[in-house]
Amino acid sequence: MNPFPAPWQHELNRIGRRSFLSQTGLGLGAAALATYLPRPGKAAEQTATSRGLVNPLHHPPKIKRVIFLYMSGGPSHLETFDHKPELTRRSGEPMPESITSGQPIAQLQGRSALKVLGPVFEFQKHGQAGQQISSVLPHIGKIADDICIVKSMVTEAINHDPAHTFMNTGTTISGRPSLGSWLLYGLGSESDNLPGFVVLTSEGGRNPQPISSRMWHSGFLPSKHQGVMFNSKGAPVHYLDRPAGVSAAQQQDVINTVRELQRQQQATSDDPEIATRVSQYEMAARMQMSVPQLMDIRDEPASTLEMYGCQPGDGSFASNCLLARRMAERGVRFIQLYHRDWDHHNDLHKFMNICAGHCDRASAALVQDLKQRGLLKDTLVVWGGEFGRTPMAQDGKGAQLGRDHHMKAFSLWLAGGGIKPGITYGNTDDFGYHAVENVVHVHDLHATLLHLLGIDHERLTYFTQGRDFRLTDVAGKVLKDILA
Repeated sequence: MNPFPAPWQHELNRIGRRSFLSQTGLGLGAAALATYLPRPGKAAEQTATSRGLVNPLHHPPKIKRVIFLYMSGGPSHLETFDHKPELTRRSGEPMPESITSGQPIAQLQGRSALKVLGPVFEFQKHGQAGQQISSVLPHIGKIADDICIVKSMVTEAINHDPAHTFMNTGTTISGRPSLGSWLLYGLGSESDNLPGFVVLTSEGGRNPQPISSRMWHSGFLPSKHQGVMFNSKGAPVHYLDRPAGVSAAQQQDVINTVRELQRQQQATSDDPEIATRVSQYEMAARMQMSVPQLMDIRDEPASTLEMYGCQPGDGSFASNCLLARRMAERGVRFIQLYHRDWDHHNDLHKFMNICAGHCDRASAALVQDLKQRGLLKDTLVVWGGEFGRTPMAQDGKGAQLGRDHHMKAFSLWLAGGGIKPGITYGNTDDFGYHAVENVVHVHDLHATLLHLLGIDHERLTYFTQGRDFRLTDVAGKVLKDILA
């Protein structure tokens, strides 16, 4: 016998699993289950707003957007921004065991003879403060007065994938929301016809460093906050164009029908992913006009193309930097450019020259271009990778030696709104092995980025799996000494 006679049978068929459990579950078991389920839809937004976690901002922001120039693979701090004369003096000598004993070492682990490798490039002083920058980065040297070099970064992972995951999500656990997704969740997007979080990649030189779409995923946040990868060559976004024979009117009819069907489903299930699907359909339709205009850099003056060192459609890091400026002008909140060739286990001199040739000029041009257009004052540019490289030599002989992964010290630089320009912050020991002065953890970097955007990193949280999560976990401090 049917225990649910009409009309209750009809209503039962319509109700979603989550709604059924939340509306009819009784007892401690149901209460516990409700605790572990994500707060859906409007309830989550209302709860967050009442706590001050999502707009309005926690304090006045200094910037509106972030451009992260991600040097994937781990550029050597000892060949870029961390000048260590002691390495030059002791190159070829055994590495002091007192420094490496008991320390995490990647592929060099267990080798009996660890030899010091001196810097393969000379360093030169740049800017009013005389910042030490490698000769392999002459263009970045010219913007020394615009950048803050941090020489005391540390991370918690010694291999690429977990280190990428940590730099991008604040944890080595796969599946958590990325930095850009947290920013969209907290601030929303300023652009109506482009995604608020865009990723571009480039390569050239050594075998390209593998990266995963997990690095720009929304994790447990609503999927509308996920990053969108644009292709540097060919169609910018797969499946964006209308199929042959489908008119704009027919496409709009599909969107309207989907919107109505989703509205009816939303009325019964209150699932935030339903609203996301509708908004993504609508965003895709707008992107059919906006993305081709964005990606076509042929309308840029020849002088601008020359400054960046790019050609339209070449898919280079330089072109991606120019596209980053164009996205900044159009309100994209978080722009991340991966250059995937910085993993130099051997032939360090050769491959550093190649990578610097791809990235040095364009990185400096981006800062200069933003500055002359008045955009640098409310944009933060970050340049760096997931970790550094060892002071000890790795594979190869003579000039073909390289460096292994290193998590105890690395360098990056920041430029733009709210950052003191022309300074160097932190330091490492004489071998560049340990960060020893003003040590900066990745959590500290994330806390500072959020602070500049007007967000208190301890208050930007999302409730799921029975607790509040945040980008900086239970750590992180704002680097007040580098703030303007």
